[in-house]
Amino acid sequence: MRLLAHTTRGLAWTLALLLAATPALAQRVEGDRASGEGMYEAEVPVRSQSESERETGIARALVQVLAKLSGDRSIASRPGVGQELRRAADYVEGYDYRQDESVGASGAPTFRTMLVVRFDADQVDAVAGALGLPVWPQPRPKPVVWLAIDDGNGPRLVGLQHNNVARPLLERAVQRGYRLGLPSGSAAEQAAVGAIWRGDTGAIARLSARYQPPMQLIGKLYRDGAGWKADWIFVDNGRVLSRWSEEGADARRTLATGADGGADALIKRYAKATAPADPVVQRMVFTGVRTGADYLRLSAALQRMSVVRAIRPQRAMPDRLEVELDLLTGLAGFRRMADEDVLIEMEGEDVLAPVYLLR
Repeated sequence: MRLLAHTTRGLAWTLALLLAATPALAQRVEGDRASGEGMYEAEVPVRSQSESERETGIARALVQVLAKLSGDRSIASRPGVGQELRRAADYVEGYDYRQDESVGASGAPTFRTMLVVRFDADQVDAVAGALGLPVWPQPRPKPVVWLAIDDGNGPRLVGLQHNNVARPLLERAVQRGYRLGLPSGSAAEQAAVGAIWRGDTGAIARLSARYQPPMQLIGKLYRDGAGWKADWIFVDNGRVLSRWSEEGADARRTLATGADGGADALIKRYAKATAPADPVVQRMVFTGVRTGADYLRLSAALQRMSVVRAIRPQRAMPDRLEVELDLLTGLAGFRRMADEDVLIEMEGEDVLAPVYLLR
């Protein structure tokens, strides 16, 4: 009991130290009606509720959602994604605003407007499939975090009863598309701090046997000069998948890096890429192209499709245009993205090349 009481006081002091070091975590002032934690939801800060700010925010929100689905932090740099971000509003199912209040280091309150966006799951899945983005399958595991913090008074375990201390880590995991759990904080688990500190993955795996799945994110956060340093180990079923360290002046941001490293390790092991290595050359025929205006309309429709990387006209005849297209994910990706209000595939017209009618 004395051990637990001492630990509770120590972690409470650590939390106070972290809160004093950086602005407080946002507290919703309008309840929980607007949040973006789902797989096809995201929340981003905006400067106002103007239309231009909303359009920019929706694009950033779509980046978050695609990153959740794929697990790729650099998803915006993948071929075709930037083009889709420019029409992110087309995939929105709904949006809302939330006003967050926090307290700065000076003690003065600050307010931040959050845009919460909900995207249409089927449309986003179609975009991801058409672009051949890697897929991080669901359901996703919920690894257990074995975290010890030393603020200068010795390392202490962060258990479930002190989840506010680990909040930056837990929230960052949600942003990366998965969740982390904390141990209950029993006396036996509190006594395992030494194993965490020396990186004894075997001892932690045995202690964690009561939790599922058999995955552990083992970390220690400690003072490093004027800043902080975190050392992390990610273990999957007894196998070390990754080790890394992070340093920073901000304790919260340094702590959150554990979720990024854990996600990267899981994605490297479990995500599956669906895109071909190179664009596929596909011969196609378009009918209904009778005038120069029709050709411009067809060209514009093809250029709007992020799977189309190049267009090479081959032969023009009355009412018919044959082209070669470089398609990022082949004909399947083209079919997913073709706008049926503009292009409709004609069945059985040509056994050698798909035929589309320009409407």
